[in-house]
Amino acid sequence: MTAMVYAPVGACGLRVSRIGLGMMSYGDPAAQSWALREDQAEPIVRQAAELGINFFDTADMYSGGVSEQITGRLLARLFTRREDYVLATKVFYPTGPGPSDRGLSRAHILSAIDASLRRLGTDYVDLYQVHRWDEHTPIAETMAALDDVVRAGKARYLGASTMRAWQFAKAQHTARQSGGTPFISMQNRYSLANRDDEREMIPLCRDQGVGLLPYSPLARGLLAGKRQSRDTTRSQSDQHQYRPADYEVADAVAAVAADLSRPPAQVALAWLLAQPGVTAPIIGATRPQHLADAVAALEVDLTDTQRSQLEARYVPHPDGSHA
Repeated sequence: MTAMVYAPVGACGLRVSRIGLGMMSYGDPAAQSWALREDQAEPIVRQAAELGINFFDTADMYSGGVSEQITGRLLARLFTRREDYVLATKVFYPTGPGPSDRGLSRAHILSAIDASLRRLGTDYVDLYQVHRWDEHTPIAETMAALDDVVRAGKARYLGASTMRAWQFAKAQHTARQSGGTPFISMQNRYSLANRDDEREMIPLCRDQGVGLLPYSPLARGLLAGKRQSRDTTRSQSDQHQYRPADYEVADAVAAVAADLSRPPAQVALAWLLAQPGVTAPIIGATRPQHLADAVAALEVDLTDTQRSQLEARYVPHPDGSHA
């Protein structure tokens, strides 16, 4: 069995397993046909804990809050102490019908963190992340509210996700200028099939000591060789359209994987784990093999030739793909 490796999130003292488990796949099947119920999710999350994964990521809007409820109950059952796992959630998307039930206003952030803590059944989250940029709220208001969340002991650290580099830089500057709490992490879409953040966001994060927690590290299953067959409930309902260049990248992953006699998912994750600034890719797992492949990627050491082969066919997205 591959030994788990732990690393700090950027330049801060928070240490997490180098593989994080995304909890979006666990929720209410009535709301999302591909979501696993709590009893179905438990053996997978148990396997994650047994493999040494201690970093679990969810959001208040996943399955209408049911993901947070399942996450909180499972982690409380599977870990002896609250200090033994790192729990992350997010705020931004609508959680109710009212105009204040969304975004990054002070009103929404302060109510959303309390609601998340109730659903999670804990006094604090380790990492509280803004899910997207809010163009309707002054960033000074957002950062002040987030700082209050930290000072109240409801979150230990702050993180961000999926925005433009200039927006992230503005948020960091605003926090530091006021003596507030800056972000320690960026949860960005990053994989062999989407490397657009290598232009600006990733250099910015590396320069500022911000850890990268990439989501969709297998490009919605494409890099695992699964998407073409539409073999999962989620893939059948996914309307995402891949470009011809994306399939060429997937072909390159499959070729290197064949040379190494390893599954494509392990090769794609091994490439990402070796990228400067990356702390922990966040994977989704609905089958035991998903976790086994992810952890086994920690022991895959790609050569320079193999890395070049994997990277050569990438074509940047013209719009930056920040949606």
